[in-house]
Amino acid sequence: MLLVIDVGNTHTVLGVFEQVAHRPGEDVTGTEAARYDRLVANWRVGSHLTRTVDEYGVIFRNLFSMDNLEVSAVDGIVISSVVPPLDSVLRQVCERYFNTKPLFIEPGVKTGMQVLYDNPAEVGADRIVNAVAAFEKYGGPCVIVDFGTATTFDCVSKKGEYMGGVICPGIGISADALFQRTARLPRVEIRKPTRVIGSNTVGSLQSGLYYGYLGLVDGILERLVDEMGTETHVIATGGLGSLIGTASHFIKDVDELLTLEGLRIIWDRNQSSSLRREGAAKAAKKPAAAKPADADAKPWPSGKSPKSR
Repeated sequence: MLLVIDVGNTHTVLGVFEQVAHRPGEDVTGTEAARYDRLVANWRVGSHLTRTVDEYGVIFRNLFSMDNLEVSAVDGIVISSVVPPLDSVLRQVCERYFNTKPLFIEPGVKTGMQVLYDNPAEVGADRIVNAVAAFEKYGGPCVIVDFGTATTFDCVSKKGEYMGGVICPGIGISADALFQRTARLPRVEIRKPTRVIGSNTVGSLQSGLYYGYLGLVDGILERLVDEMGTETHVIATGGLGSLIGTASHFIKDVDELLTLEGLRIIWDRNQSSSLRREGAAKAAKKPAAAKPADADAKPWPSGKSPKSR
């Protein structure tokens, strides 16, 4: 099984993919990686900097137990993280509790996507993962709106290039700022109100937060579609993707598991690349020289992992 982990500033999302068996009679070569195509479980936990390796290990193992999954069946782990202080903790969790060295999505990892950012190393790992998954599933051009702690808009060209995007405060941050800076306004649940005109303070706050943020999202998307073309496909993901995405005039699909799919895709690409290199090395030792394996087109450059979205 393949364990995929997306570490965000507020939540950490985990998923387990099961390996798909080869069909009877299917030709399988030594350079073909195992496919993990079926998501069998997924969970969401808090991202807490104060948790120890053992605390995270117990939580992860308990989640496996709840879904009757064997920890020993995990033979691969891939992680995207925008919280650098947790990276070493999670690395130790994987090695101590799963006996597996994780693959972190960072500069130098094969993604199959050219990054057109001025400094590609600045792009958050989750943004690249989302872009890879969206282009694989929906094609291009496309825009991915990820409703997390921050809301990000990531743009992918028709040719599958990561173009860049927009970052703005998430709706939760906006709400927290309002409650902290006002003495008498209460903290309210963020949800879609039954009507725009609020007849009380709670209703007025919910209307302002929801429709105000929806206006922000659609306003940005309108301008992005103007730049990229009317054929642009817009996908929403993240914790509040379904809440906002279903009311947007531009968002066509809500894919809450998009990041997990992207992690699986990048894992597969790196495993396939490794097998091809091994196969080429073995073939080079034979009398007949083998053709070198194709290199990844302009991979994410080497450097430190980005520290924020």
